[in-house]
Amino acid sequence: MKRLILSSPLLEIVISRLCQELIERHQDFTDTVLMGMQPRGIYFAERVARELNRALGRTSAQTGVPLGYLDATFYRDDFRRRDSPLRPNTTHVPFLIEGKKVILIDDVLATGRMVRAALDAMTAFGRPRKVELLVLIDRRYNRDLPVRADYTGMRVNTLESQRVLVEWTEQGSEADRIWLMD
Repeated sequence: MKRLILSSPLLEIVISRLCQELIERHQDFTDTVLMGMQPRGIYFAERVARELNRALGRTSAQTGVPLGYLDATFYRDDFRRRDSPLRPNTTHVPFLIEGKKVILIDDVLATGRMVRAALDAMTAFGRPRKVELLVLIDRRYNRDLPVRADYTGMRVNTLESQRVLVEWTEQGSEADRIWLMD
């Protein structure tokens, strides 16, 4: 059974609100970069970057907020424990993060293990001054690690047996939708 918890146009409003919060804290983003977590966090990160650039009046790739994609597959604590091996995704970080503020972006925060892996993976690109976490959906009551998002689109109370499915048009879905699956 699946229940719709968020879709357009409410999703665009949530993204716009999150971007306004980011602008309040980071103003012109001179020392701040965005890092989308592979695989599905990159779609959300691209939406956030597009909305930030629109709100800041930036039109070209050279003046836009820096955006990278981070794959933490090989840093996961369950990497060697799975029956079927995980397939790595592309990491694309066209900038140094040394001394920068990094906003790590993912679609769903559940156990916190993927965030921990991403923090480990980031060290290959330098030591950031600060790391903040932005998530679209925070699955409350499912943490294995003490991880908390700095920016949250929506908090959802879930059971351990439930999961959140995010469908993006960029992935071939007919519409942007977020489902709670039993």
